[in-house]
Amino acid sequence: MSRAEQPSRRTVLAAAVAAAVVAGTGPAVADTATATDTADADRAPTLLDARPREGTPTVDNHAWTTYADWRRGAAQGTRAVAGPRPGLVIGAALGRVDYTDPHTQKTAAWEYATWTSPVHRLSVPATETIASWNADTPAGTWIQIELHGTYSDGTDTPWYVMGRWAAGDQDIKRTSVDDQTDGKSTIWTDTFAIDDATTGLRLASYRLRLTLYRKPGTKLTPTVWRLGAMGSDVPDRFTVPASTPGLAQELIVPRYSQEIHVGQYPEYDNGGEAWCSPTSSQMIIEYWGGRLTQEQLAWVDPTYADPQVDNAARFTYDYQYQGCGNWPFNAAYAATYKDLQGVVTRLGSLGDLETLIAAGIPAITSQSFLSSELTGAGYGTSGHLMTVIGFTADGDVIANDPNSSSDPAVRRVYNRREWENIWLRTKRYNASGKLSSGTGGVCYLYFPAHPTARQRKALAAVGVR
Repeated sequence: MSRAEQPSRRTVLAAAVAAAVVAGTGPAVADTATATDTADADRAPTLLDARPREGTPTVDNHAWTTYADWRRGAAQGTRAVAGPRPGLVIGAALGRVDYTDPHTQKTAAWEYATWTSPVHRLSVPATETIASWNADTPAGTWIQIELHGTYSDGTDTPWYVMGRWAAGDQDIKRTSVDDQTDGKSTIWTDTFAIDDATTGLRLASYRLRLTLYRKPGTKLTPTVWRLGAMGSDVPDRFTVPASTPGLAQELIVPRYSQEIHVGQYPEYDNGGEAWCSPTSSQMIIEYWGGRLTQEQLAWVDPTYADPQVDNAARFTYDYQYQGCGNWPFNAAYAATYKDLQGVVTRLGSLGDLETLIAAGIPAITSQSFLSSELTGAGYGTSGHLMTVIGFTADGDVIANDPNSSSDPAVRRVYNRREWENIWLRTKRYNASGKLSSGTGGVCYLYFPAHPTARQRKALAAVGVR
């Protein structure tokens, strides 16, 4: 019921596991899909080899979002715009450049302008860093996001491309960029990762650079409202300590099954069987009131139920990764809906999720597990997204799990202890008994462009502003 991981992802993951073996952590075999370990290989997690001191923070999440933020960056042809939702636009283009789309082989000329952030020094020197952005890209425009960092040894990274993105798919095919490395770090689809964290090398600081593109001779412009990154240094762990329940509350979130879309639009990652990420995204988008018009959904076969899920799959699809599980692409898709923001981060505990749920903010979490490790799931997976919508009186996790046979069957209750472990661990053994990886608490957070005071407080409590 899932596709295999992409070759580039498999190759990098195998190399990372091999490096861990050299450090004495286990056998050198990458995760592979098996009959009992196969729900959604929608987004294969990365292996973490960080060992921070006990009790130290593990995540630094920073973003540029305000008019003052945009004014502080180095603008070349861009300008900051004020208003209810401050942003960055093209002012006077610097010039033109030809771009050959690697997925269509078509070459076109584009006007461009750039903005480079101030240096952000990570409070948590990082083994992994994931960028997030929220933008409007009208037809005839697109953006590129790059990262340049300084290592803890004082040397610099190259400028790494973290994504070439457009909300639509007619001007360019949104894409990650493979084969980016300097021998110290590598870009794994959407994630900057230190190649061998056991050496102690970390990313100490970074800058982000935006390049905004438009068709020559027009006044079109993208508008970027949010740009940031999450750096993390999560310790190696097969298990995490059990937490104490602190909340009994459930949010009413729409329920959508990916499984009813099996066979639909196989050009987008083999159809619904691998659509856990966009299906989860659509549930929470609609929780916040996001809706599509009949005109926007006119391209979907009218006989298909929940056409908005098909739409989400199409417009989160990463043409290089050949999947819908690119984490920042999902967050950026959510922000194409009016007055929504989206970020990718890591949380440290179920207590963090309880804080968010108490403020009315559901979360999309990424986890991998054997069928025997999560009672009631009925499947195993090398990478799966689901939405956390609440907690029972006993503290168990209430999740809208898109890997369900129908929309009504989506709501599940999972054992708290089992669930927190499969979500927060960084290492595990797959169905073949081989060393594999866990996401270490990765989640997507979607929330209003103008959160309430209570929502702001909850977001700040988990390191997001």
